[in-house]
Amino acid sequence: MTSSSTVRPAVDPSRTAPPTLLGRPRWFVTLFATDMWERFSFYGMLAILFLFASAPAAEGGLGLSNSDAGMLFGIYTAAIFLASLPGGWLGDRVFGSYRATLYGAVVIASGHLLMALPTVPTVYVGLLLIAVGTGLLKPNMAGLLSAFYPREATAERDAGFAIFYTSIQISGLIAPLVVGGIGEGLNWHAGFGVAAVGMGFGVWQYVRGSASFGEVGRAATRPLPPAERRRFLRLSTAAIAVPTALFTADVLAGTFTIRHVLALVAVLSLAVPIGCFRTLLSHRDISAPERTRLRAYIALFLASALFWALHVQGGSLLNLFARDATDRDILGLHLPASWFQSATPLAILLSAPFFAWLWVRLGARISATAKFALGMFAMGASMLLMALAAWHAHSVGRVSPLWLIGTYLLTGAAEAALAPVGMSVATAIAPAPFLSQVVGVFWLSAALGAGLGGNAMKLAGTSTPGAGLFLVLGGVAVGAGALLLLGTRALARRLGV
Repeated sequence: MTSSSTVRPAVDPSRTAPPTLLGRPRWFVTLFATDMWERFSFYGMLAILFLFASAPAAEGGLGLSNSDAGMLFGIYTAAIFLASLPGGWLGDRVFGSYRATLYGAVVIASGHLLMALPTVPTVYVGLLLIAVGTGLLKPNMAGLLSAFYPREATAERDAGFAIFYTSIQISGLIAPLVVGGIGEGLNWHAGFGVAAVGMGFGVWQYVRGSASFGEVGRAATRPLPPAERRRFLRLSTAAIAVPTALFTADVLAGTFTIRHVLALVAVLSLAVPIGCFRTLLSHRDISAPERTRLRAYIALFLASALFWALHVQGGSLLNLFARDATDRDILGLHLPASWFQSATPLAILLSAPFFAWLWVRLGARISATAKFALGMFAMGASMLLMALAAWHAHSVGRVSPLWLIGTYLLTGAAEAALAPVGMSVATAIAPAPFLSQVVGVFWLSAALGAGLGGNAMKLAGTSTPGAGLFLVLGGVAVGAGALLLLGTRALARRLGV
């Protein structure tokens, strides 16, 4: 997504700033804190967006049907991943990673502020701003962090990213508890406001600590020449103006529905990866062996898309089940439905070290494709467990929260097994000059999956999802895992990993 070749500072800030977090310099703590707050806002949104959208207007919600609320959730999630591709490009070619990260943080905070206002238009504009801001911040934050390390400092860079990955899980653990508790217990817009305050702290910390950055990220790595910049402005203006005009006409005609937005996002989620793969495979600087690896990677891309299509159900289908079919009265407390989502990052925190140890222990005896298959099996098991829970709920009404907690824990374990491997494979098979593009394509699988997953609520209809739906989803995941396992040798030979 972004290049790691950002201009290095004349004086390394790590040598002049006192060590703070885990003995790390000021610039690292600044980026860490900013990332923590951004992930807090992100996971807080995932925790309550579906519940807010499906809540009746009389209770402060959008009053959408379960189906439309699920589509909105899928559109929002897919848009974030889609926006990461142009967001990384803007950092590389126009703003530089420092400014791109700052602008993204400000746009996210502005989006949450708009969502804190109790009006429908500000909610939708706020969602758009958050998606755009996140797409701008995330790839450039990674590029900025990477730029502080010399190219040969592989171990130090990996350790830095490992701490950042941990920060994501800590934010994912806390955000549903705080934002969900306030949103469900007090007021939906107050929950969005908490996320806005958190993101405001992130912006403040980023600006305050940016003096320690030196010249890192201040300039674009490959700035656009003036002629290309003018062409970019014309094309981007047209790209924004055309869909804006179409949707405005749709609204004025009274024919607008959330399905129209889903259709656009679905087309982009499919067309953009296809375009990226075609561009890579036809590029004259890519050799025949590299093309073979890229073609083989398409199988893992599709498996990853399916994985994220199921993973995104944690914020929609499972949230609905938590609200309508789970006994949430524990020790005299009525737990918010969104709180259960904290189990997924908890599982990642607990299981990621185990998988890291296991992969090292097994070494070359287990291929990346087999690791993918293991992740798919774990995801399938989580859906099959939900099928049992839904079958039980059909008989007794509300079931024990342990069913849902177990499902979220399995989902987290599945993510810990699959997601880091997917990123690692992308960097391993990518031709050197195209590393950023291939990593960006990997995250496009999440956009495709979120777009597809947003349609799952259609199958549930207006009622609580039944055992049959979860049985189908689990069966598809297990079947995909089995196909990967059967093709392990062939794919491993072609991928080289």
